[in-house]
Amino acid sequence: MKRPEDFKAIFIHREPVDMRKQINGLSEIVEMAKMGKLMDPHLFVFTGRRRDLIKVLYFDRSGFALWMKRLERDKFPWPRKHTDSVVRLNPEQFSWLLDGYDVWKMKPFESFFFERVS
Repeated sequence: MKRPEDFKAIFIHREPVDMRKQINGLSEIVEMAKMGKLMDPHLFVFTGRRRDLIKVLYFDRSGFALWMKRLERDKFPWPRKHTDSVVRLNPEQFSWLLDGYDVWKMKPFESFFFERVS
């Protein structure tokens, strides 16, 4: 798989999907949920009810690619409290998700901007 930084956007489908679906079925979900344009440099991320498996769909120059990761003991943290059906992540958050961090509970330091320093 390409590096997450190579993509313009990373979209997570919040609701569980049937993990038997492959490229065609997941592509239909992308279009129905209006997650983004299939041919654009986006990652589309899905999981099932058990959350021990994720599938990542993307298009590269010559066709679709489908990547998956299955956990043997744990579950992937997933955005349950979001009201939107599609959640957007940045590449760093996606890498954290793959490493098992709950990116929705992590809060970075607040950014400050000063006009001048006294």
